Amino acid sequence: MATTLPSPPRVGMVSLGCPKNLVDSERILTQLRADGYQMSADYAGADVVLVNTCGFLDSAKEESLEAIGEAIAENGRVIVTGCMGKEAEVIRARFPQVLAISGAHEYEQVVEAVHEAAPPGLSPYIDLIPDAGLKLTPRHYSYLKISEGCNHRCAFCIIPQLRGDLASRRPDAILREAEKLLAAGTKELLVISQDTSAYGIDIRGETRSWKGREVRPHMTDLARELGQLRTPQGEQPWVRLHYVYPYPHVDQVIPLMAEGLVLPYLDIPFQHASPAVLRAMKRPANDARVLQRIRGWREVCPDIAIRSTFVVGFPGETEEEFRYLLEWLEEARLDRVGAFRFEPVEGASANSLPNPVPEAVKEERYARVMELTARISAEKLAARVGRTIEVLVDAVDPETGGATGRSKADAPEIDGEVHLRDAGHLAAGDFARVLVEESDEHDLYGVPA
Repeated sequence: MATTLPSPPRVGMVSLGCPKNLVDSERILTQLRADGYQMSADYAGADVVLVNTCGFLDSAKEESLEAIGEAIAENGRVIVTGCMGKEAEVIRARFPQVLAISGAHEYEQVVEAVHEAAPPGLSPYIDLIPDAGLKLTPRHYSYLKISEGCNHRCAFCIIPQLRGDLASRRPDAILREAEKLLAAGTKELLVISQDTSAYGIDIRGETRSWKGREVRPHMTDLARELGQLRTPQGEQPWVRLHYVYPYPHVDQVIPLMAEGLVLPYLDIPFQHASPAVLRAMKRPANDARVLQRIRGWREVCPDIAIRSTFVVGFPGETEEEFRYLLEWLEEARLDRVGAFRFEPVEGASANSLPNPVPEAVKEERYARVMELTARISAEKLAARVGRTIEVLVDAVDPETGGATGRSKADAPEIDGEVHLRDAGHLAAGDFARVLVEESDEHDLYGVPA
């Protein structure tokens, strides 16, 4: 007699916020899939919906609340997790029918809540899971989280309140996860944390064995080991470092970029350049030294791409201090820049600072930063026309023969793209040599060489 397979409970997921939240979502879904759950692509087909919230800015909180409200309206059975879980009373005041609320990276509580809301029905016939777990990103790139939390106490940020102090993962555990991801088809590892440069300072001395070598829990050692991994096809994956604070030992990573072990790319959250504003933000204020180091990095690795984010309109920021930032940006000539208008975040010490900047002034300064950095970006991209570069293909349109990919200078979703013609023979996840034919303020255009 044929075995009748049980119908497993189905879980929907709404994941908001940063890549670190995305990794949390992937881990939660991986565990639930291992427990016998199926994933639902819509509200109607889900027995319960998870909303992984962002609580960094008030606007992000409102987006999270709207997502919770939509899930309740469309499904009715909702579990909330993520950064905004620290404000359970706010969520329950607006949505008392929420089934459970937990904070960031509280995986066990989330899974337990799902088990209670929709008990699993395990079956040896259907409960199989890929070694790399379930992913919410395309198959060919993956976020690799190396630590949780942060030891900084920046005036505008509440991340430590949401995620706690730095808690680094063992280097061998990170490298094992990276190997699994490569075996499952990953071609690019995006290394993330709240503070990648601080990796390992909380577990210093806890050296681990990896393939017969001793590996320190240190950013440089970890980057070197990641750069020596290979895909099953023998390809060297791209290793991209995000959220790197410019500590002195970052200088040791630049030679690894020049050697080709790590992508020549640094994502550094400078936030401002004016010493006075940086002091008010409770961040290091040695901007002249940073400019000197950037010049040194470019001497060691001429192709290095540097991206950063800046806050305009911080309380007390004068026109003179803002002009200082513009002059600094003109000299630094960063490759990619994102800017944010200062926004008070409940619980942040910056909210009590005097001399708030009017909203109209914030908008005007934001526009000036974006105009300047767009011009610099256009100039730097124009210098790449005529060169042949390596591109990782993200998507291909077989009908038009067009494709979209990224250069080593472009992280997914936040930087520019490389648009290709005559590329119908390529597939997502392929590495391709590309002749750059044109450029604009943000993107490159070319053809497979």
